[in-house]
Amino acid sequence: MIGVPVVDLSVPLNERTQTFPGDPTLRLTPHSIVAENGFNLLEVRMGSHTGTHVDAPYHVADDGPTLDRLPLSRFVGPAVLVDATDLGARDRILPAHLEGVLPRLGPGVIVLLHTGWSRHRDTPAYFEHPFLDATACRLLLDAGVRTIGIDAPSHDESPDGTHPGEGYPVHHLVADAQGVLCENLTNLASIDFPDPTVSLLPIALTGTDGAPVRAVAFGGR
Repeated sequence: MIGVPVVDLSVPLNERTQTFPGDPTLRLTPHSIVAENGFNLLEVRMGSHTGTHVDAPYHVADDGPTLDRLPLSRFVGPAVLVDATDLGARDRILPAHLEGVLPRLGPGVIVLLHTGWSRHRDTPAYFEHPFLDATACRLLLDAGVRTIGIDAPSHDESPDGTHPGEGYPVHHLVADAQGVLCENLTNLASIDFPDPTVSLLPIALTGTDGAPVRAVAFGGR
């Protein structure tokens, strides 16, 4: 695959990484250092949904499969981008946004919702993001899609003191379909080549509701 374009879709992980309000913050503590132990080793503490991450159905359903019980095919496949960059704060990604891509959807396809909202990362405005309407989500699932990514902190409306949200309907619809959500993607505009493949492979944690990923898109055959 020499010469194949590869685009990093992951946010950097460090102690300044923005997390969902109330989630654990990332902590990196030196456990061993070369001067004293002959090697460097970090203790890493963070939540399972820190940075760019995937949600297993177990995230919202106690009887849903955990991350390690999902097939790896959920996390790697041909990508179809949905242009939703016309939206503003707390606008909905509607079925109309999907009209141009519906013929390209099917089992194994990974849909990437491109809102452009990652430009607001590390500011309060990041949580005022556009979100996927439940009707549009059903269209994706009916087409056979089981993996949906977004360049925002959630596929559902993020609640706050003014906006209570709607109870995470998209999370539940995808969980019921044994699907996967990937959140906090970035750099989707750099996927400027045809027929991209995307990898959202998570850390192989056992029995978990989700895990960070190093998300990348690449071209070529």
